[in-house]
Amino acid sequence: MNETIRGTERILVLNPGSTSTKLALFEGEECVLSDVIRHSRDELSQFAKVIDQLEYRRALVLKFLEDRGVAIESLSAAVGRGGLMKPIVSGTFAVNEEMLEDVRVGVQGEHASNLGAGLAHDIASKAGAPSFVVDPVVVDELEPVARLSGMPDIERKSIVHALNVKATARAVAEGLDRDLAELDLVITHMGGGISVCAIRHGRMVDVSSALSAGPMTPERAGTVPTLELVEMCFSGRFTEREMRKKLVGQGGLVGYLGTNNAPEVVERIEAGDREAERVLGAMIYQIAKEIGAMATVLGGHPDAVVLTGGLAHNDYIVERVRARVDFLGRVIVMPGEDEMRALALGCLRVLRGEETAHEYPCSVDRLEEC
Repeated sequence: MNETIRGTERILVLNPGSTSTKLALFEGEECVLSDVIRHSRDELSQFAKVIDQLEYRRALVLKFLEDRGVAIESLSAAVGRGGLMKPIVSGTFAVNEEMLEDVRVGVQGEHASNLGAGLAHDIASKAGAPSFVVDPVVVDELEPVARLSGMPDIERKSIVHALNVKATARAVAEGLDRDLAELDLVITHMGGGISVCAIRHGRMVDVSSALSAGPMTPERAGTVPTLELVEMCFSGRFTEREMRKKLVGQGGLVGYLGTNNAPEVVERIEAGDREAERVLGAMIYQIAKEIGAMATVLGGHPDAVVLTGGLAHNDYIVERVRARVDFLGRVIVMPGEDEMRALALGCLRVLRGEETAHEYPCSVDRLEEC
């Protein structure tokens, strides 16, 4: 590992999205450089699978750093957004060969975030430095009782906005001057997808999946009536791909109102659009109902209900959710999400010896081993 003095650790942060690669350079806690490399649909269409974009994106990141005079050899570490790998515990993980293989084959699916580990590993290797991922969407700390779905064929999974949820939990604990291991929280990440998580003593013991359950969102259907869904699937009117799109991408606000832009929907409401008011009101109702459900997991008495994510900037949504859930106690609003900082800080805690990096795969049932 490159020798560094506290406060001068140089960390490259990489967050690949479907049509962009966000990158930032941190020196200690300070972000000294950040930008977004955009990728056109035409450029990406040449790749059969998302993981095939690795070499292409790596070359663009290296050129970006070269153009800005950032020497690869100066890096202390690189950290990437974790992808759909095996279920793991919360924390910072050192990238290893098993992780790289799992995101390459897509053990839990294909997603742009699967590129994060490979990008971090390849670039850090050039510097002789370590590479990490932090709190990917597959962080799974569910209690055994939360895994049963009602059908033995289907086990409930934890696929949520773990990076922001965990960073928000730490920030709440710090703000309350409490140890996170003492707190019970219901944290709701509200964005294009919505995750509602029950945090008991720092662990996400139950969640509403951001992809396939929970409240409807700006572009996802959330939990829908199952028998009617089965009828649609076997009606012959839709392909599997079309049905998946109806659930994720064309559900929620998009399905009802033709837009995933919540501020636009609020503007329509203020202009007198009653249908927009009805639909957004239903989304708010469902968010609050899911918060209530997660509160029961914590015995009905969470230390706080926390609203975070991009939609937490929207006063119309926040105040109406708050009005439905404030009987539970303290409601804390922490708008937005700073994924790049959360990734950098997770890496920094390991570099400074404040935490030990987990060895992948480290799951809840193997925690004592790893």
